[in-house]
Amino acid sequence: MHPPALLVPALLVIDVQKGLDDPVWGQRNNPQSEANIARLLAEWRDRSLSIVHMRHCSVMPHSPLRPELPGNAYKTEARPLPGEMEFTKTVNSAFIGTGLEPYLRAQGITALVVAGLTTDHCVSTSVRMAANLGFEVTLVTDATATFERRGHDGTHYAAEAMHAIALASLHGEFCTVQTTEQVLRSLA
Repeated sequence: MHPPALLVPALLVIDVQKGLDDPVWGQRNNPQSEANIARLLAEWRDRSLSIVHMRHCSVMPHSPLRPELPGNAYKTEARPLPGEMEFTKTVNSAFIGTGLEPYLRAQGITALVVAGLTTDHCVSTSVRMAANLGFEVTLVTDATATFERRGHDGTHYAAEAMHAIALASLHGEFCTVQTTEQVLRSLA
């Protein structure tokens, strides 16, 4: 009998970009998410663990995340360091049209810790795909955030409600949801 495969965790940081500070998005939850992302990055760097950065390069005409606009830049807290892997995407999933999956497979990475923006869009889509591709996924609740939304019927949904519902639909099915503290303790 063989020992179980080692789960080598990579930190996947999704779309922590200046354009997501634009007021066009509305009210946001989790104002501390960038600080928690910085804590995760620091720990991964201290331990020389794999870090992957994902940047959204929007093709939408009025998006602040278009590649030629200042909003496409990473926020200070999540800027990649030399040698850290970076991919760009034009859709919600970090796995569509990118080299992310082949890179992870080539590195022997079987587990992901995911943080970034926004919980119910790019983070959720990427977590779902990662799980479906066979990766063990941990989603960091206080290192993710989202915005308020207006439903198809005009109903307003607060950012915190959108965040909580997105996490509830992912936990147990596609990932394990943990706090920054829980993730950091698990590395100790």
